[in-house]
Parts: sequence; structure tokens; C-alpha cells
Amino acid sequence: MGEMSDWSRLERFLQTDPRDAGCAETFEVLDVYAELMLGDAHPELRFPGVAAHLRGCRPCAEDLEGLLVAVGSSS
Repeated sequence: MGEMSDWSRLERFLQTDPRDAGCAETFEVLDVYAELMLGDAHPELRFPGVAAHLRGCRPCAEDLEGLLVAVGSSS
């Protein structure tokens, strides 16, 4: 059973976009990214590594969704 999880981790690693900024860098700019999204300013062009990370990291994508709700409801 441990062997299957090792293969799953390896597969996830191999599918990671090499531009992926990682959780720490994404978290640092997530508020800016959300505001750019709300302003239709194409944040994926300014932060391509963050966009790549958000496509592959469900927890960070969920944080972005929550931030969009919070920022959107405060305006």
C-alpha cells in the first residue's frame, strides 16, 4: 500500500508545472492576485508562476476563492 502512495506522489511531482511559484510565494501575493481578478486585469500575465500554482494546488485555490468572496462582498 505504501508503494501506491509513493507512485501517486511521484506522478503529482512529475505533473507539476515548472513555473509553479509554490504555496509561500502564492500566499504573499494572493490578495493582489484576487484584486486583479476582480478588476479583469489578467493576473495570470503578471503572476504566471502563481497562476500555475493555483491550477495544481487545491488548498491555495480554495484560499483564493474565499478571498474573492470576501473582497467582492466588501465593495
